Amino acid sequence: MRALLVGGGRPGLALTRALTADGHAVRFVTRHAAFGPEIEAAGGETYIGDPDRIGSLRYALDNVTVLLWLLGRAPDGDLHGSRLTMMMERTIDTTVRGMVYEGTAAGAAEVARMADYNEIPHAVLTTPREDEAAWVAAVLEAIDGVLAAPRGAAS
Repeated sequence: MRALLVGGGRPGLALTRALTADGHAVRFVTRHAAFGPEIEAAGGETYIGDPDRIGSLRYALDNVTVLLWLLGRAPDGDLHGSRLTMMMERTIDTTVRGMVYEGTAAGAAEVARMADYNEIPHAVLTTPREDEAAWVAAVLEAIDGVLAAPRGAAS
């Protein structure tokens, strides 16, 4: 399985370590190349892009199984609205088989709408990042859930 991790911050590094320890590949999106060595030390592949500029993520979905849009700490706005919608539109006719979202209630509703339209299972993460171990465990459980669900079934 290859995950595309958009957001996640420093806890995303712990998630990357957990996924790569289980033999999965992680493509970790960052706006800053200086974060690349930390991503690579965690076992991930650095992808320079900006979720505020969906075009910069054009090739990020190549060979991705699960899209992780983990921007729960980002302010309410386009990242949970129009940018999220545009990104999910790009999952049509790709290898993406599931999506995990962390963000706002409005964003979660948009994920449900778009995931149903795209016929991909999805999960909405509500575990706070303050307990990093619990957050990582929740993301891993969500990934397992969307991968276990039949395509076309929303979770």
